[in-house]
Amino acid sequence: MALAVALIAIALTLAATPVAAGLARRFDLVDRPGPLKPQQAPVPYLGGAAVAPALAAGPVAAGRPELLAPMALALALGAVDDHRGLAPTTRLGAEVVVGIAAALVVPGPVAARAATAALVVILLNAWNLLDGLDGLAAGVALASGGAAATLGGDAAPVALAVTGATAGFLVFNRPPARIYLGDGGAYLLGTTLALTPALAGGGLERWSVWLATPMLFGIPVADVGVAVIRRARAGVPLFAGDRSHSYDQLVDRGLGVGATSAIFAAAQVGLGALGVLAVRLDPPAAFAVTAAGTTSVFLACLGAGLFTPRRNAPGR
Repeated sequence: MALAVALIAIALTLAATPVAAGLARRFDLVDRPGPLKPQQAPVPYLGGAAVAPALAAGPVAAGRPELLAPMALALALGAVDDHRGLAPTTRLGAEVVVGIAAALVVPGPVAARAATAALVVILLNAWNLLDGLDGLAAGVALASGGAAATLGGDAAPVALAVTGATAGFLVFNRPPARIYLGDGGAYLLGTTLALTPALAGGGLERWSVWLATPMLFGIPVADVGVAVIRRARAGVPLFAGDRSHSYDQLVDRGLGVGATSAIFAAAQVGLGALGVLAVRLDPPAAFAVTAAGTTSVFLACLGAGLFTPRRNAPGR
């Protein structure tokens, strides 16, 4: 059954993506080249609509159609943000609403529901910030989905739908991308993955699941951390945006777009493996594994100079 969900998600995405790209071109929903847009030609950004049917297969297979509510809200919010560009405070307020919607439909005690709401807001933004390079956000989501699928329970079909959807989407999103996720797709992926810890199988220690979460979604969370620290050191407002994300810096140093995306996805595979290990340990040991992984990521970013403010980096 679980494998079938992934295969169905791949098939749905392969069928839906060309349709979404065609509609985006027809209605001029494209991302045009410019100072803040490194692509060479206009690229459709209805990727969220392309992956949505495949991602919906997860909650349906799990027998939890109520999970579709926060996912639909995330997609709608991203679509509005793509089209109009929401003010930061308005967007954050709407994200909190999505988080609350998620908290209301996941199982578990109040603490797990509150943690889910917070995780939705974090990952929704994290995947959106990560979606700045061809194949990057989808590739990392594929790796995170694979790790989250090992949580078991209802998390498995939901996470496997993510792996199938992103695998199919990468056929069109790999460099040079023929379609982008857009805010709608990034918000949807982040929200869907944020639901999985609360859906973990009952045979796993719940505290260990939550302690392992930073590793299951380590690369997007680390990229947010790098951006926050770098902008704080540069005196740049948190919501100002720039083109100095960790992946931008690697590309600027001469690493190709495809290679950079592959490295980030591979790093998430490694961090996800640590998360899978942590989930199966008692809470103190799970905390130790996550702490070791977090420290390693921090030292790697520090050694690579990713926290150093850059001059003349245009905002985005």
